Order: sequence, then C-alpha cells, then structure tokens
Amino acid sequence: MLASKLPNVGTTIFTRMSQLAMESGALNLSQGFPDFDGPQALREAVGRHIAAGHNQYAPMTGLPALREQVAAKIARCYGRALDPDGEVTITPGATQAIFCAIQALVQPGDEVIVFDPCYDSYEPSVLLAGGRCVHVPLALPGFAIDWQRLADALSDRTRLIILNSPHNPSGALISPVELEQLAALIRDRDIYLVSDEVYEHLVFDGVPHASVLAHEELYQRAFVVSSFGKTYHVTGWKTGYVVAPPALSAELRKVHQYVSFCGVTPLQWALADFMAEHPEHVEELPAFYQAKRDLFCDLLADSRFTFNRAAGTYFQLADYSAIRADLGDVAMAEWLTREHGVAAIPVSVFYQQPPKDLRLVRFCFAKREETLRQAAEKLCAI
Repeated sequence: MLASKLPNVGTTIFTRMSQLAMESGALNLSQGFPDFDGPQALREAVGRHIAAGHNQYAPMTGLPALREQVAAKIARCYGRALDPDGEVTITPGATQAIFCAIQALVQPGDEVIVFDPCYDSYEPSVLLAGGRCVHVPLALPGFAIDWQRLADALSDRTRLIILNSPHNPSGALISPVELEQLAALIRDRDIYLVSDEVYEHLVFDGVPHASVLAHEELYQRAFVVSSFGKTYHVTGWKTGYVVAPPALSAELRKVHQYVSFCGVTPLQWALADFMAEHPEHVEELPAFYQAKRDLFCDLLADSRFTFNRAAGTYFQLADYSAIRADLGDVAMAEWLTREHGVAAIPVSVFYQQPPKDLRLVRFCFAKREETLRQAAEKLCAI
C-alpha cells in the first residue's frame, strides 16, 4: 500500500467551496478570483505574441524584457535597484515560487515559522522538504504579530519565517515598524524569510505597502514573492515572480529549473508589453479595489454580520455570531452556500488550532458591481 507523503492533505477548501457553489447555483465569493477580465490591451497582446511565433521555451529565469519591467516597477514603488538577471525570476505562479524557495532553503529537521491563520500551501511545501511548521497565532481581533509568541517560538532549528502581507485571509498589513522589530529579532540568527506579497498593490485608505524589498537588512535574507495574476486580474494565467539577492536566487533557480523550467512564453511577452505601456495600472489598483470593498461593506451595513473593513487584499472577513453562533464556520459556509446562495470560505481552515469561539467567514469582493449587489441582497435577507 502506498504510504502518502502528505497523509493529512486532502482537496483544498477553495476547490470544495467553488464546487459546492457551482452545484448549488450560488454566487461564488469563496475562491479568490475576479469575475471580470483583465485589461483588453493585455489580452490582445497575448494573441499578438502567439501569432508572432513566441511559442517556444522562455529562458529558465524568465523573459529578459519581463524581468526588466519587474525591476523597473520595484525601483519606482520601493526604491530598490535590482539586477534583473541575478535577482528576478519569473515563475508559473506565486505558489510555485513559494514552493521552490522552501525547497531551496529547508533541510530535514528544520523548523519554519508560519503565522496562523496562514495560506494553505505553506505547510505541505515545508513537509515535503523534511521540515516542520511551528504555528504562531496572530493576535486577535486585528491579526497582528504577537512578538512575544514569535520570540518564544524561535529555536536553534528555526530556518525560515514566512510572512504574508497584505494578509490572506484577514487583509491585515505589516507596518514598517514591525519590519524593524523583525529585523532586530533575527539579526544575530541564521534565519531566512519568504515574504508572500501577492496582494502588494491592493492596500487601501492611503496606506503604503510595507515591502521587505524596501528594507535593506531583511531583503538580504529574503525571497519576496508576487503575482501578475492578482495584479492584472488574470489569475488563470498562473504567472508570478520571486525577487531575492543573487546567492538566494541561484539556489531557488536550481529547484525551479526541475519543477517547471520556465513559465508560459507568450504570457510573459504580453505582460512585459503591458507593464511598459501602462505603468499607471499598479498606481490605480488600490482605488479600484477600495471602491469594491467600500461598495460591498456599505451594502452589508444593514445585515446581521459585523466586520471591520479590510486594510488590504480583495477579501473581507465577516463575523456571523449574531446569525448562527451555534454553527462552526465550515458548517456556516456550507449553509450560506446551500441555503442562501452565497459561497464563502471558513477562516478556521487557515489555522492549525483555531480559536474555539471563531465565527468568521471570508468573502471575496473581486467581483463586478452586479455580483456584489446580488450577494449583499442575499446576505442582508438572512
């Protein structure tokens, strides 16, 4: 009988809830993808490059023109001058980038600190590398780092800390002051970082994104991951990138070349063109998604859900204690989908040990106005 390398891993909650939404005919506010398309000029560029014959392997590290555009964007946004050849690697999706970074760093017996609630791909990647995750719960209600618990979790075996800001599922942000605290905490230790910043351009209310890329000391020990899919509304393209100092990039590429070798060529050409021609896209993105957040939250104001508006991402948490406190959040998400026609994600699945009184579900507001209005009407009727 086959002994599973991931015996406790099943079908992800995102797949399960999207399937249930489809079976129930429910509005899918569960899995994090838009129900609108990416920019027309970007989509047209793909066809243009396919027709031009850009259909063979891209370089293993990514198309030079796209790596140069990533470096130019990072210089504009975070003031860091990068070597596109030595520090930027294009990957088929941010999840693959995170996987390769973990495989490059983690040895059998190493410990990796993750902050709960945490994205579900982190721990399986650590386990496959022979490591062990140490789960540090974020402090409620604001989902901030509990610095004492983090300090207590560090050991001689700690190899890696995985950050996620803007944070999925809560939308919470790490501040520049907290990055300084982190730097001070690990300064004299041989600890590396994976900074999952896929929602870097979805930060609201005029607050700038605090990137590890802008922190000189932390960047020297970090892999910083982002996503073209999230930024350009094309999640199905599964194209992302990872930025790291040359020595770390070299180790990541050793793994990347045997996982996928390269990303999809015409998509990379199209993204390079669009980034060069429309640098304003990333500057306009916060206001674009903040308008959707505010519309959705305004529409839910008369519902029985309670919430604080998300500071980032395109997810909104909502507390349903006043509606069905008797239900755990997995059952609540299923009930909302089957009985009220709106699919959500339960937050407990992001925890190793969820708080007993957790009554939160996550809605995705990366949707057309019509979808958000229909969903809110159903939720307000409960």
